[in-house]
Amino acid sequence: MSTTPIAAHLSPLELFEQADFIVKSILVLLALASFVSWGVIVDKLLRFARLRRNAAVWSTALSGQRSLARLSQELRQQPLDPFARIFATITEEWHVSHRQRLHLDATGRDNLKERINRVGQIAGNVETEQLQKGLSVLATIGSVAPFVGLFGTVWGIMNAFQGIAANNNTSLAVVAPGIAEALFATALGLVAAIPAVVAYNRASGDLNSYAARLATLTGLVEVQLSRQLDSGEALAEVSETAPPPAKAERSTHNVTPLAAQGA
Repeated sequence: MSTTPIAAHLSPLELFEQADFIVKSILVLLALASFVSWGVIVDKLLRFARLRRNAAVWSTALSGQRSLARLSQELRQQPLDPFARIFATITEEWHVSHRQRLHLDATGRDNLKERINRVGQIAGNVETEQLQKGLSVLATIGSVAPFVGLFGTVWGIMNAFQGIAANNNTSLAVVAPGIAEALFATALGLVAAIPAVVAYNRASGDLNSYAARLATLTGLVEVQLSRQLDSGEALAEVSETAPPPAKAERSTHNVTPLAAQGA
């Protein structure tokens, strides 16, 4: 028997076409899972690379004691940046407190510092939660895809044994297609799972690193605002024109200025 027809018969396309409905469904499901996984992977890689570049710029600006008013104008050019939204939330609380004249005595100034710190923490936590979206998809695909492929393998081997019983023939020509079909399901499950697991670990590390960077940036802003407050500088160094996304994202952050709550 020539080996060329067998090799052609065992190609992935031929295996898919000859598989039964259950195995075909599993192969399609794994292919879709792999496609979704790579979409999330590419999105996370590009997004975290952009966020790291922006964070480096903001860190340099704050370390260089750039005025908060100038920084506010620069952040308006990056309305989707998480730090821009955190900064807008903090400065909103700052302005509300000043408009309500809650900073005129030592107790009021201390309370304002505490409110700014809490608002910054809440906004930072919300931004971190937003960045976590998609990681659960990678985790699910990475953990489930091998077992889905294994189910396809078991089902394909069952079909192979049924073919042997029906033909009463154990030759390679009878057994090989069913076994290859079964192993193809396992292989596709691993193809979907391995990149998802690797990308999940990488994205989790990037997220933790960026969350720490956000906390540092927020702390630097709070230090400058605290210094302004103690020196008696009210609104001079903080632009009262908040970035446009602050209002749009307020419902997402669910952070109402604490000074307004006490009004």
